[in-house]
Amino acid sequence: MTLLADVLACLRESSSPHAMIGATAMAALGAVRSTLDLDILTTDRSVLKSSFWKDLESQDVMVEIRIGDIQDPLVGVVRVFREGDRPIDIVVGEAPWQDTAISDASVLQVDGVDVPVVDEVGLVLLKLYAGGPQDRWDIEQLLVIAADRRGLEDNVEARLTDLPKRCRRLWERITQSPQ
Repeated sequence: MTLLADVLACLRESSSPHAMIGATAMAALGAVRSTLDLDILTTDRSVLKSSFWKDLESQDVMVEIRIGDIQDPLVGVVRVFREGDRPIDIVVGEAPWQDTAISDASVLQVDGVDVPVVDEVGLVLLKLYAGGPQDRWDIEQLLVIAADRRGLEDNVEARLTDLPKRCRRLWERITQSPQ
């Protein structure tokens, strides 16, 4: 099995809510850009315990756990990697809007494996939350390829109140800039 299949099996077996995010989710939605790793969002803090990954570590899988500090918007990140596979970052969030992004995900094929992938609204919200230059570019690309740009904008705006004010300011800058 691939590392992705192994990681997803661990998440499913523990009933941890999860969905693919990042560049791989963008590609699944039609906005292709390269990436060296795979990103998965969960709100299950139990993935931050080394015991959660015990079975994988016995299969030559390396696991690095980083707990976020008081300044970090994330609870933590787990990096899982194995020789010959793309590394996987399991990003641990805690906000209710992140639970919604996960629950709204659709199952798609990624590297030959069925995996829940966040929808375009959830991905835009996650990118706004991250707030970096690459995230802004990603949002702009998602808006360009959207089958219903106005509908996407309306759906994002309806959920913006769940995010910090800085996210709303970034959204305003993106949507008010000339296209």
